[in-house]
Amino acid sequence: MGALLEREGELDVLRSVLSAAQAGHGGVVLVTGEAGIGKTSLVKAFARQVGDGARLLMTACDDLMVPRTLGPLRDIALAEGGPLTVALADECRPDGVFTALLEELATRPPTILVVEDVHWADEATLDLLLYAARRLDHLGAVLVLTYRDNEVEARSPLHRLLGALAGGTVRRVALAPLSAAAVRALADGTGRDAGAIHATTGGNPFFVTESLAAQPAEALPASVVEAVLARFRRLSAACQEALEQLCVVPTHTALDLIVPILGPGVDALDEAECAGVIEVHPEGVAFRHELARRAIEQSLPQLRRSQLHRAVVAALRAQAKPQRARLVHHAVQAGDVNALVTFGPVAAREAATAGAHRQALVLFESVHPHLGRLGAHEQAAFLDDFAWELYNAHRFADAVASGGQAAQRYRDLGDTEAQGLCLVRLSRHLFMTGATDEADRVARQAVRLLDVPGQERALAHACLYHGVILALTGQPESGARLLDQARRLAASSDQPGLAVLCLNYLGGAKAECGDRTGIDDLRASVAASISGGFFEYAARGYTNLAELLYREGRLEELATCVHDGLSFARERGFWSHAYNLEVHRCLLLIHRGDWDAAQEGLRELVDGVSDPGMLFTYSVPWMARLQARRGDPRAGGMLADAWMRAMRQRLVIGLAYVGIAYLEWAWLTGDPETARRIAGQLLPHLSRPGLARFRAEALCYLRRSGLRAEGFPHCPQPYAATLAGDWHAASQAWQQLGDPYQTALALADSGDVGATLQAVQMLDELGAEAAAAQARESLRAMGRRVPRGPQRRTRANPAGLTDRQLAVLELVGSGLTNAEIADRLFVSVRTVDHHVAAVLGKLGVPSRRGAASAAAELGLISR
Repeated sequence: MGALLEREGELDVLRSVLSAAQAGHGGVVLVTGEAGIGKTSLVKAFARQVGDGARLLMTACDDLMVPRTLGPLRDIALAEGGPLTVALADECRPDGVFTALLEELATRPPTILVVEDVHWADEATLDLLLYAARRLDHLGAVLVLTYRDNEVEARSPLHRLLGALAGGTVRRVALAPLSAAAVRALADGTGRDAGAIHATTGGNPFFVTESLAAQPAEALPASVVEAVLARFRRLSAACQEALEQLCVVPTHTALDLIVPILGPGVDALDEAECAGVIEVHPEGVAFRHELARRAIEQSLPQLRRSQLHRAVVAALRAQAKPQRARLVHHAVQAGDVNALVTFGPVAAREAATAGAHRQALVLFESVHPHLGRLGAHEQAAFLDDFAWELYNAHRFADAVASGGQAAQRYRDLGDTEAQGLCLVRLSRHLFMTGATDEADRVARQAVRLLDVPGQERALAHACLYHGVILALTGQPESGARLLDQARRLAASSDQPGLAVLCLNYLGGAKAECGDRTGIDDLRASVAASISGGFFEYAARGYTNLAELLYREGRLEELATCVHDGLSFARERGFWSHAYNLEVHRCLLLIHRGDWDAAQEGLRELVDGVSDPGMLFTYSVPWMARLQARRGDPRAGGMLADAWMRAMRQRLVIGLAYVGIAYLEWAWLTGDPETARRIAGQLLPHLSRPGLARFRAEALCYLRRSGLRAEGFPHCPQPYAATLAGDWHAASQAWQQLGDPYQTALALADSGDVGATLQAVQMLDELGAEAAAAQARESLRAMGRRVPRGPQRRTRANPAGLTDRQLAVLELVGSGLTNAEIADRLFVSVRTVDHHVAAVLGKLGVPSRRGAASAAAELGLISR
């Protein structure tokens, strides 16, 4: 396409972001649209206009079976030779690339980094981009990301990046198809029917140009594939053969690969370049558009494609430092099992080391069917590493199976140290499934196996993880002794990271025993982990610190911890730890009375992660607790399931979260027998000084259920006031803490008409239907007039929709799909599905069209 039509507004957005960067304020631009819509053309036009006004770095992601780990950044490093080159060469410290990318962006401001096709990016690249995006403002740099928004799967890690960027300085450029007028301008002088071309192509610029290039002029191609192949078949046989070889290489063929795979046929590429089929760039040769490459590739018979892939495998294997992810991609396509088992495990471990765990898992899974081709020791190591990636993917049961096989193989080999370390990891996998007793047994076995002279390094790991299990399951004194031993062993065997991790869990164990310095140990552990580059340990530290701050009622400090910890965990790709911290973010929202936002966040967790393992007892009870407060009958079943899991897991924090939620449900539903049963199982676990707030809250709900519940020495406020019957002091204390629900409950406990009326009003405003009903019953018992409950259909919002449901309804009325709404609101498609279902139910209509019509009639949206 010669001129760039109907893109001036989009170019203006890019220019404005560049102007802000030149003034010292960087930003992010997201360029979205379907394949062929002109994303690359837009960024190239922008690049031409930049000229000497900025430093421009352009790179792209590959459409490989498994993306190259940090592939786009490696391409920049090869071309630039700056800080990224040095960092990527240091495989011992892969985390250095985070700092190196910032240095690269600050080298000559303003720097513009364009990364195309991030829907194909690996997790490590996405983590780096997020890390950089959060720091662009003071760097005066611009990050331009292009992606096909209609091809981003619901579970794609790209959603995490987009969600984390929401609310920041992000500009979105959504490219629309060309208008009929633009197609007429392009077709002018070609003798083509512009109207027919526009109707056939839908205004997609790539489809339009391919249709205009088709011959003969009077024949309109039925599809873009037909148009591409028609252009391809007009080339000479030698040129076609060369292009067939290139078409099996996604994105581009590196210059140093072209001669080895084409040989003398390389000269035929001149014809293809002149015909506009390929383009030559500094990084290699690429088809003018990925759609053209795919069209040619898919037209080839499978046997021919396999032969072409084998040629690429041979050429890559001959290189001194082959790109292993590319090699594995072509080996799979070629059916070359030998190359797959030679390079696959190494590529998987490289991806894991860089934090691209999703890619590592795919690579391990591709090799796993051919496990028998590996040597005995390599099989054991493979299964152990495979188990760790399954664990990172929340596939905990599969991790247990693979880890168990690895431990057995190490035992058969007589490798005691490797077997012991494998058992340590297996214990972790079992722990995450909720099989705490089995995890404890395996951890004890590891300690016994490694408690021999010469195994101090490995024994430190075993003592640590056995100590963690003890500390988290109500045996903090025993756990602390083992953790202290692990810490001393780690220090004496020169394992500073492990020593810091020991301090992390040791702080929690001390705090549970009532030692106030435990929280200082946890803070010190986080700081030392960050400064030492032990980033996964730092993320764990944030989660453990959040749990401790919550159970001590230090909510302002918790808010800071959650904010810092979530940013850290998301930027570094520690999504399991982010899950934990997100639960605690929602707890803060619940305490502040923002229940809609909390419920939305918790639903993202409950529905968005298929196997949360032991974290089920963190998110589900709070989700059920909100539902119970709102009178949702599903809450009881959820809590019964969660309680069985919590009892099996024996984690004190899980027992507390589920048990207290269950006690509240029992009070709200008038079930004192369930309250008595749960309290009898729960309270013995909450006797230690560091769990006093949990114990006090449980007793308050027992008291409201009409059961005996008394205060205890050092019972924390405001619970002590409630248990003493001092509703006035309790309500004032809760009000000062900013918790409207607990304030209302304290007022409702009063037996005073005025205070109870105030409680009813507050509970109605929160939507706390169950507690409001209890308060109304109290008023009836006092012989007072009971105020009516809130009207479901108010004049401003007759359907009773939440703010988020109103936003979703407006987008439904605009004709957007659930996937498009999810992208617009930076939430998962499943969450949008729930919102749309709720909207249809509240409006009483069966379809999206009916929802839009009903909403317009009710005045919720304009027609």
